[in-house]
Amino acid sequence: MHVLVIGANGTTGRMTVQKLAENEQHLVKAMIRKSEQAGDMEDLGARPIIADLEQAFNYAFEDVNAVIFAAGSGPDTGTDKTTAVDRDGAIKAIDYAKEKGIERFIMLSSMGADDPSIAGDSDTFHHYLQAKHDADVHLKQSGLNYTIVRPGALTDDGATGKINVSEEMKHREGEITREDVATVLVESILCTNLHHKTIEMVNGDHPIKEALKGI
Repeated sequence: MHVLVIGANGTTGRMTVQKLAENEQHLVKAMIRKSEQAGDMEDLGARPIIADLEQAFNYAFEDVNAVIFAAGSGPDTGTDKTTAVDRDGAIKAIDYAKEKGIERFIMLSSMGADDPSIAGDSDTFHHYLQAKHDADVHLKQSGLNYTIVRPGALTDDGATGKINVSEEMKHREGEITREDVATVLVESILCTNLHHKTIEMVNGDHPIKEALKGI
């Protein structure tokens, strides 16, 4: 597949780019905001493309048949940035993908995006989950062949290679390493059983490939 990674310079995005580039089945286009990041993307084995989620970026979708949206402002960058990146940027990416007839769209979301009220009294976290929720709903209604990936709390620990995953986890607590999330994003591209599905996951007991095939 010719895969566009949106948010390629983020921690999870970089890991995703590297894993894609290491897989001979894929060619990788890495979407970044700054030209000084291009060399790093080339070193990882990707073709860099300069584009900004807050501007028009439909040109990034040329010669692409799969998209991984791994961009995110995070819950601590302010509500304006969260709206611009996590909601509006994602919605634009979905619309561009639909215009271009993209075959697969993998969305990195967040556990709790189906019910932002779980944020409780945290207005900032609620806004973050609501932005993710709105983007996920737009993707589901787009007609694209999607998979929405909702991890638990992200950590920077080393990869475990093992997860617990389901379409709806009973206990929405737990953590997962960013590297394991990156592996799931990459594996999801070719998992036909994940078409038009949303999955939730934390680190657990099952090898990633085996766990995803069991969905």
